[in-house]
Amino acid sequence: MKFSSICFALSALATASAFAPLPSTGAASKTQLALGENGNSPGVTSKTADWEINKISPTVTIQGNTRHTWNMADDTKEVVQIALHSNGRPINADIQLWIGPDWTPVTVHCHSEDGKDYPIQTLVGTRNKASNLEVMNTGPYTMPVKAAVSYAIEPLADARDKVAEEVEGKYMEGGSVHHLSFAPEIDQLQVLLKTEGKQLNAKVELLNGPNNVKQEFEIFTNNGELNSLFVIFDTPGEGNAIRVKNLAPLEYPCEVYTKASKVGKSQFNSVTW
Repeated sequence: MKFSSICFALSALATASAFAPLPSTGAASKTQLALGENGNSPGVTSKTADWEINKISPTVTIQGNTRHTWNMADDTKEVVQIALHSNGRPINADIQLWIGPDWTPVTVHCHSEDGKDYPIQTLVGTRNKASNLEVMNTGPYTMPVKAAVSYAIEPLADARDKVAEEVEGKYMEGGSVHHLSFAPEIDQLQVLLKTEGKQLNAKVELLNGPNNVKQEFEIFTNNGELNSLFVIFDTPGEGNAIRVKNLAPLEYPCEVYTKASKVGKSQFNSVTW
């Protein structure tokens, strides 16, 4: 009986030792996020007002059927710049903004036939709240995506407001379709879809030829004023056009604005932001 008590005590001591905290070595964990001099994670603020992916933020490779999330914790900034590239394979991805534990105010489904010639380039508003932005690669594992996400800088951060001020919008009732062709000299086109505070459920497509969809974005948000859809289409070659579909019911109209941001890459007087 005495021997059994000693064995029980030794067993309890071994169990307690197994759960005791190990002494600190002073070395940082390999999985710990490296912080910059200002305490922010790398790539929080873009270094370009254009769309060079390596200058937007440190790039992340997202394998097929996996996701990556960025913490956008600065509530003094509102516009997030997102770029997705591939080595020429198609891109299929979902972009979601999370605010709080279970609120997703905006979701954007993205598709590109060729992520090298037609990269995904869009701006998402955070509503000036601490949030998380997720990119989900919905393609197969053989189609990885290179992603860069950061807060946009001026003048790109104000591009949504400038387009709406400088260009006359096209009013679209729910369920309607709008086509727009443009000159082959236009190498890059800005497209803005917004509402006056109502929900926005719409799709914008870049066409080359009668019905050849090169790229498309589909958005759903409960407030198309706070979370408008602003995308940048690279438009190489000729025969390009834009098709916009308002997928919402009749009582949810939206407005469409388009503006060339680059004209004639071979010309020295190209129009840029």
